[in-house]
Amino acid sequence: MSNLGAFSMWELFRGEVESQMRMFTDGLLALESGGSAKEQLAATMRAAHSIKGAARIVHLDMAVSLAHAMEDCLVAAQEGLLTLDAGAIDVLLSAGDLLMRLSALQESAVSAWVDEQKPAVDRLLNQLADVRAGKGIAIAPLPAVSLRVEASKEPVSKAASEGKVPDAPVPLTAPAAPAEPSRSARANTGGDRAVKMATQALNRLMGLAGESLVQSRWFEPFSESLLGLKRRHSEISDLLDSLRPLVDDSPEAAERLAAARQKVEETRRWAAERQAELDGFGLRSAGLSDRLYREVVASRMRPFGDGVEGFPRLARDIARQLGKQVQLDILGANTEVDREILDRLEAPLNHALRNSVDHGIERPEERAAAGKPATGTIRFEARHRAGLFVLTISDDGRGVDVESVRTAVVAKGLATTEMAANFSETELLEFLFLPGFSTAATLTDISGRGVGLDAVQEMAKSVGGKVSIASRPGQGLSLQLELPLTLSVLRTFVAEIGGEPFAFPLTRIARVVKVNRADLSSLEGQQYFSLDGERIGVVSGLEVLDMQGKPNWGQEISVVLLGDRATRYGLGVDRFIGEYELVVRPLDARLGKVPSVSAAALMDDGSPVLIVDVEDMTRSVETLLHGGRLRGLGSSEATQVSRKRILVVDDSVTVREVQRTLLQNRGYIVEVAVDGMDGWNALRAASYHLTITDVDMPRMTGIELVSKIKADPKLHSLPVIIVSYKDREEDRMKGLDAGADRYLTKSSFHDETLLTAVAELIGPPDQ
Repeated sequence: MSNLGAFSMWELFRGEVESQMRMFTDGLLALESGGSAKEQLAATMRAAHSIKGAARIVHLDMAVSLAHAMEDCLVAAQEGLLTLDAGAIDVLLSAGDLLMRLSALQESAVSAWVDEQKPAVDRLLNQLADVRAGKGIAIAPLPAVSLRVEASKEPVSKAASEGKVPDAPVPLTAPAAPAEPSRSARANTGGDRAVKMATQALNRLMGLAGESLVQSRWFEPFSESLLGLKRRHSEISDLLDSLRPLVDDSPEAAERLAAARQKVEETRRWAAERQAELDGFGLRSAGLSDRLYREVVASRMRPFGDGVEGFPRLARDIARQLGKQVQLDILGANTEVDREILDRLEAPLNHALRNSVDHGIERPEERAAAGKPATGTIRFEARHRAGLFVLTISDDGRGVDVESVRTAVVAKGLATTEMAANFSETELLEFLFLPGFSTAATLTDISGRGVGLDAVQEMAKSVGGKVSIASRPGQGLSLQLELPLTLSVLRTFVAEIGGEPFAFPLTRIARVVKVNRADLSSLEGQQYFSLDGERIGVVSGLEVLDMQGKPNWGQEISVVLLGDRATRYGLGVDRFIGEYELVVRPLDARLGKVPSVSAAALMDDGSPVLIVDVEDMTRSVETLLHGGRLRGLGSSEATQVSRKRILVVDDSVTVREVQRTLLQNRGYIVEVAVDGMDGWNALRAASYHLTITDVDMPRMTGIELVSKIKADPKLHSLPVIIVSYKDREEDRMKGLDAGADRYLTKSSFHDETLLTAVAELIGPPDQ
């Protein structure tokens, strides 16, 4: 092989293989699912031919031979000399996978890799020759499909570095080409060229464009100040007119007065001209800054289809492994979404797809018995709605057996039989989002480990979105994700608290209302008001943010409603300012997690505003309402509570509520935190008699939290109980070594073990 040397030659070959193999794979999958044979065969043949030409340019004889053999098979199929069945398609896909692994190599490693792969290439060439001759190809069982997206990409790099190719024709389980080259391919077909750009550079450009937009809006108040100058000119002119009777007897004074009036008039005209020029410049500057800002925002957007191009192939491979027939439909592929959100969607969609194929879609014989077509359908549908990116993942499978979920909840010790019997269908479906929760009877490499819907929910929460689930027994399951269109620009509602502006993401608040102070009522020391028949607890924003001073309210109180219909709270603010689109600026990492705050931005006048972390603030409101520390909207002194207080730290809302209910029914005051970092902030802000924590949590694990508590001079004596799904002895010893006073499993919920441990450590609730 010749020395390719030049960067452009190898990159051109790599780009050609990536783009053409995408069309090659899509064509074969469409052909297998019953697409137009003539059209799909022509597309796949052209792709193989293009790869052959690119391989000739870089003198890769092995790739030329392989692509030529693939092309021969497709040409024969076009001429009607053979029919491509599932076995033949497997061989063609395997040959394409090997070419993809080749293109992913560094140029210096190509020669050695080609030598190592010669036996595998020879086997593939023999199999392609059999396909060309019309010989039947046995359908080899597919290997286990890797569980993680990152792992599913591993065969590309690992096989490339180790030179391992399976004997049987085995297609890869995930798209081998990265998403960015596909963007380039799309752009090139439209006459545009795509270039790669570092994410940090794009973020900096976004910040500068936002600042430019803010700066351009400063012309308006400056122009308004010139209007004041014009008014002063008029006042001076009036004063000069009033002096005329006083100087009529003095020609010299009258002459000077006339000169002064002329100067004032000239200055007025000059100021008017300059103001007109400034207004024009301000309009042009604002328009230019706005266009720049929107173009930079657009540069962060990518079509949804760019992120899911390899998923039809993944669905096929998993279905083949399970003996099922599945078709993945992608609707709204051109729907634009922030590239960062699209990147974060990859792993959750991977898990959701695996769960749908494994748990949702039935085997062909089961579907036939139920009157369904043998091929199950999974659908990804993307669209824009009310300023949000809405993604629906649905299938026409068996749906969720609610009673099996109820049984699993009891079996896993998440609730007693009596409690589980009272759960509604909606409440039971929420358990599917718990980490480690699964109703699968057996454990496989594809699913059954409880990994799936929790990854979807975690991703949605991480970008300020939400996810909902709906099931129709016998007809299928549907997941709906509502996510922001972009993470760089945020539509917000700004309110003033303690004289400072705070921005609430519009997608994270329910509504804003004005409440008459006379309509507030109290119950057990907590203040409420009624809205549409619902009783809503309300708390001052000053308390939640731990700000000094007293709220400045009249007879009407401005209230922002936070949370969902299940847990909705009212936050009292000083006044409403209005809706704004803000360019998000991240806080300095050295600040750590600021309670109830997620980021910052600049208002139109250049003044800073903090963006509220609504989920964190909701937890703080919940803590105040349930923790006995609420002062009330008109009160200045905190309610004094003598009962013992416990902090429950767990990232599962269901587990938190089960623990809270158990302990509150026993008489303890219980506050909650959603992860280790939130718990650590709560422990430093208030005092507790006991902490109960999970182990596996985002941002800070339970082991890390226990270590921090025991290392802190003020908190080292605080008793800690770890409650975890992990029941191995090594896990228990790890928790106790970190300093935990007790280590319990979550099966302890259904008996007195947890309550007994609490009583042993801190005694009864009122002593």
